[in-house]
Amino acid sequence: MRTAAARVALACLLISAAHSAHAAPAPITLKLFVGGSAQRPDLLRHVLDDYERSHPGIKVELGAGGATSELQRRYLSTLLNAEDSTYDGFMIDIVNPAQYAAAGWIAPLERYVGSDAASALKNHLPAYRQADVWRGQLVALPAFSDAMFMYYRKDLLARYGIATPQTWPQLAAAAQKIQRAEGQPQLQGLSIQGAPIEGAVCTFLLPYWSAGHALTDAQGRLTLDVPSAQRGLQQWLDLVGQGVIKPGVAEVKTGDTLNDFKAGKAIFAVNWGFAWNALQNAPDSQVKGKVGVMALPAVPGGERVSCMGGWQWALSAFSRHKAETAAVLRYLAAPETSRYLALNGSLLPVYSSLYQDPQILAQLPWLRDAAQVLQSARARPVTPRYGEVSDVLRMTTSAVLGGSQTPADGVAEIQNHLQRVLR
Repeated sequence: MRTAAARVALACLLISAAHSAHAAPAPITLKLFVGGSAQRPDLLRHVLDDYERSHPGIKVELGAGGATSELQRRYLSTLLNAEDSTYDGFMIDIVNPAQYAAAGWIAPLERYVGSDAASALKNHLPAYRQADVWRGQLVALPAFSDAMFMYYRKDLLARYGIATPQTWPQLAAAAQKIQRAEGQPQLQGLSIQGAPIEGAVCTFLLPYWSAGHALTDAQGRLTLDVPSAQRGLQQWLDLVGQGVIKPGVAEVKTGDTLNDFKAGKAIFAVNWGFAWNALQNAPDSQVKGKVGVMALPAVPGGERVSCMGGWQWALSAFSRHKAETAAVLRYLAAPETSRYLALNGSLLPVYSSLYQDPQILAQLPWLRDAAQVLQSARARPVTPRYGEVSDVLRMTTSAVLGGSQTPADGVAEIQNHLQRVLR
């Protein structure tokens, strides 16, 4: 009896082992950091649920945190500096790929996307061909886009028979005409960001770029044109002196510009793409149906350019599952996902062709005007020391706008600092 029972038990063990040998392997779990609510982790979860259904061997968890790009960068920098493998991939600001690549924190992607950087980005908006490439290697994939836009009160321009301005002097003249006619002391002609935040970096660069100059060359070395930089800062001071920009501009943040325009207290406003939904759809907006979008004006004789924003997917150099993670990132960066994020989250596409997509344009008609802005937008300086570049540009711009430095002194400070940083 015992022998028979033992034989039965042994047979059961052998059968169980055979079944185990043919059982499906345990799924691989990947973890991605997606930032704060502005990066729409809710929509990304939906996209990843679809991915998991079609790839049963892969599970993807999302980590979120940090309301701003700066807070997210600090968090990731702490982890990655310690070579932490908690996250297999992450979403990063457009200004960060060079920094992360130079530090050895992110892995080049060519071997995983099957093409070189130029081929991988050929269908994207032009600025990404610079921002996501470091020393000739593709180091990030565009997730969704953004840029600085000029919002304007199309009802007020129509009321006074004013065409959309092509240059900054034309904008000043249009704003002053409307301000005089409306007679409202609180009505600003133009709102820009002058507080020492990232928006002030763009405030410095917009007139400088418009004059046809770059801050760095292809190797990341400083190419500052001092007279043009001084003229750009002086332009903003002149607009303050003309009553077009309010005197307290050195304290104006991105949210202040949004709230002032939304309350009907500005004729023109420079802001990021997220502002459109708030201006058109927020319950407290006083300008619903009255908002136009156009390319930013040029300096006289210059070109109309904008400051590119947006978010990118990067592969952690410390991931234990690089190939699997890269496949997920390719899915998240694909045209179909970009289209989904536009339709469901109003996140601007990174592919040029999607700005002609009938369904997207039917839902987001303002993208007809946004397309030309994004096509001409430029990436901020691509350098692993961008944090230091940003610090001196935004702090000095704010100081000049606040009157504690002259444009000449401010540009001299920028030059002296960046000569040490960008060699």
